[in-house]
Amino acid sequence: MLLSKTVRSSTLKLAFIYVLVFSSAVFALLGYVYWSTASYLYEKSDQLLNIERESVDGAYEQTGRDGIISLIGRRSGDHFFSDWTYLLTGPAYEYVAGNLESWPRALHPEPGWSTLVTLRPEPKKTGGALRATARVLPDGSHLLVGRKIEDLQGLLEKIVTALGWGAGLFLILAAAAGISTSRRSVARIESINATSLEIMRAGLGERIPLRGTDDEWDGLARNLNSMLDRIEELMESVRQVSDNVAHDLRTPLTRMRGRLEKGCNQQLGVSQYESLLNDTIIELDEILRTFSSILRISQIEMRNQTAVFHDIDLTEVAGEVVELFDPSAEEKGVTLRLLSNERVPVFGDRDLLFDALSNLVDNAIKHGGDNDAVIVQVRRGASGPVVTVADHGPGIPVDERKNVLKRFHRLECSRNRPGSGLGLSLVAAVANLHGTRIEMADNAPGLRIELQFLSPESAAHDRSFQSLAPSP
Repeated sequence: MLLSKTVRSSTLKLAFIYVLVFSSAVFALLGYVYWSTASYLYEKSDQLLNIERESVDGAYEQTGRDGIISLIGRRSGDHFFSDWTYLLTGPAYEYVAGNLESWPRALHPEPGWSTLVTLRPEPKKTGGALRATARVLPDGSHLLVGRKIEDLQGLLEKIVTALGWGAGLFLILAAAAGISTSRRSVARIESINATSLEIMRAGLGERIPLRGTDDEWDGLARNLNSMLDRIEELMESVRQVSDNVAHDLRTPLTRMRGRLEKGCNQQLGVSQYESLLNDTIIELDEILRTFSSILRISQIEMRNQTAVFHDIDLTEVAGEVVELFDPSAEEKGVTLRLLSNERVPVFGDRDLLFDALSNLVDNAIKHGGDNDAVIVQVRRGASGPVVTVADHGPGIPVDERKNVLKRFHRLECSRNRPGSGLGLSLVAAVANLHGTRIEMADNAPGLRIELQFLSPESAAHDRSFQSLAPSP
């Protein structure tokens, strides 16, 4: 099964294309190496032949034909010239002197020295290849000077054999590497496909196995597993939102139905009908506000509002929020103060930041305790602007600080108070849109929430990790 998929895989086809291209390049390189080596060796051999040809010409000019016969005799008895061949014949090619029995048929002498040629041994005759040249002497005699190149050709044959084996080994190794790489890639892809099919069949509980090689395939598997974790968390978040919406809407809808049923089944006065309708409208407005908050959070999380970002003064926005909630704080006996004496610019959406700070201040006033203080501070931090909202209420337990950013999540102590549990979810959505980090800490006593606006580089780095965190 795996073998057939490997054979059909595009990776193997691409690998063989690369093998073909590289093989062509290697063969061209080896061919050049052989050609340049053979040319160099033949050139050196021909240089020696040209030197000997000049020696023969010198002997002929000094003493004529007898000088050549004398030179051939000396050369034949010299061990250094054992690889040399000489032949002097008459005008009719009759033997005169030399160590070659007869004139080669393939060599035709000219008045001047002929071009160097390579002579092969004739069938049924012993002897190796010969590199030779010839000329016709003024008296009509024919002279041949040659040099055996058996060793040269043997060396070239060994070079060809070595290059052939090297090329063959290269082809085998390249093909084996291509098949191995393709098989490994197909095996990892099949593992991912099998896990995907299992996920489609059984659910999001399966994960792609890691092999511990820490290579690009393990990196892909980790990213896909992180994506599956994220999807599973989102699905769980959707399920929880659906459950919370059903739970939170069931009570007010049940109350409304009871009121309407009472109005239908009983004779009530005009004032009672007005009261019933007013209560129903209040309940409906609360439900509509809940759905509006859900839609607003969804729009923010879609990140389709960054086009309207511009430079704003965070201190000015915080001042407007403090001014808006100052009457509510006085009514509850809470002191609301803004600590900031400088302009702190940020790049973002003014309305969304105003809503986020409003939710934080509103929660601090509601849950921060009576006759106490709520402090809003804006300052420049090490990595960017920071806005802090601190109160002296009961705070939020450490293990609940992540959960309160989820939609509809409410602490047990807040179940009986008005609210939908969407305020901090909106804050989290706005913070994520602006690349802002939310930090919660004890205010000893109370809660201190910080919105840390990061620099563009830090925000991009932080969002890469936030994308793997649970959705608020």
